[in-house]
Amino acid sequence: MPERPRPPHRSQARDEPLDGAALQGTVALVTGASAGIGRHLVQGLAERGATVAGLARSADRLTAAMAEVAGSTGARTLAVAADVTDPGAVQAAVARVTAELGPVTLLVNNAGLIDAAEVPLWTADPEQWWRVVESQVRGPFLLSRAVVPGMIAAGGGRVIGLGSGLGTRGSDVYSAYSAGKTAQMRITEGIDLAGAEHGVRAFDLAPGVIDTEMTRGMPMHAGRTDWTRPADVVALAVAIAAGELDQWSGRFLRAGADDLDTLRATTPEGTARQLRLRPYGDTDPIG
Repeated sequence: MPERPRPPHRSQARDEPLDGAALQGTVALVTGASAGIGRHLVQGLAERGATVAGLARSADRLTAAMAEVAGSTGARTLAVAADVTDPGAVQAAVARVTAELGPVTLLVNNAGLIDAAEVPLWTADPEQWWRVVESQVRGPFLLSRAVVPGMIAAGGGRVIGLGSGLGTRGSDVYSAYSAGKTAQMRITEGIDLAGAEHGVRAFDLAPGVIDTEMTRGMPMHAGRTDWTRPADVVALAVAIAAGELDQWSGRFLRAGADDLDTLRATTPEGTARQLRLRPYGDTDPIG
C-alpha cells in the first residue's frame, strides 16, 4: 500500500505455530480476493480453518484463486464476482454467500484503487480521482451495510478495513487514496460505536508495504527492498478474527510494526490510535 519508505521495522508479529482449527466456524468474506493482499488473507484464513468467500470483479481470476486455496488447504471456499461500488451487486453477493455458507462473521474490506499518477490534486483526472475515493469509501460502506445486520442476528462479528498510514496524514500526490482511507477510518469507528452493544467490532489494519504488482508499479516504491511480510498481515487478521484483540476495536493497527503479543496484553485508553484533532495548547477551545 502507498506509504513513504520507512527504515527497517523494529517490531513485528512473530511467526506462530499454524493452528488449522483456530478459526473453525468462522465464515469470512474478503473483498479484492483474487490477488495481492486479499489473496494472502484468503489463504491465511483458510489455513486456520475458516470458510472463506472471496469477492472481486474478475470472475475468472477469482475463481482460479479460490480453487487454489481450497485445493491447498481443504477449506470450503466460494468465489463471487461483484463490483464493491455497485449496491445491487453487493447485496446479491452477500445474499449468495449467506445462503451457501451461512452468516458472515468476519468481513475484510480490502478491495480498493489507488491514484493513477503521483500528481497534486489540482492536476489529477477528476473521474479517476473519484473512482479511487468511491472504491475506498462506497465499497466498505456497501459491504458493511449488507453484512453487519447478519452479524448482529448471529450474535456478533468483526469487520476489518485495510487501512494505511496515508489515512492518518495528508499526501501531496496521493490525495484521493489519502482521503478515502481517512474516511474508511471513520467508517470503522462508526461501526464500533454503533455495533458494540450487538457484539460487532471493527478494526483498521494497515498492512504496511507488501510486495505486490500494484506497489511495484508505483514510482514512490522504485528500488524498494524493505517490504512488510504478508505473514505479519495475516497474523494480525487471524488474531482479530479469533477475538484476541477486541479491546482494540475502533482503532488502527499496523502490520510489521505492531507486536502481536504486546497488542494482546495492552488495553488502549482514551482515543489512542484514533483520528482526533490535536489541541494547539491548554487554552485551545476545541481541545
